[in-house]
Amino acid sequence: MAQVNVTISGKTYRMACEDGQEDHLTGMAEQLNQSIEALRERFGEIGDQRLTVMAAITLADQNAEAERHLQQLRAEVAGLEEARAAVVERQSGVEAEIAQAINEIAAQIEALAARVAGANGDGEPA
Repeated sequence: MAQVNVTISGKTYRMACEDGQEDHLTGMAEQLNQSIEALRERFGEIGDQRLTVMAAITLADQNAEAERHLQQLRAEVAGLEEARAAVVERQSGVEAEIAQAINEIAAQIEALAARVAGANGDGEPA
């Protein structure tokens, strides 16, 4: 288990994390610290604990908004996948119709060729 030191509101905290997660943990601590500093600039010195709680709520709200957006995107992707499946199914139907039309035309050409050959009397097309 790795350990990192992070600084939040001028205080250093020693934190444990999974190996390889040090940069991620440091980044989250920096984000929290920036949020606290932004609130401090906006509201002044209203107490470290209150600023920390406000920052945590702000970040939680941002996370909830990101989750809502992610759910919307997932629903959109699902809709697009359904639309794609419908297009593929329609394309298959159109391809089958085209193949059927080609077969019918080929049969008509063969019948016409046979009639022309029969009209020549030699069994060979003219």
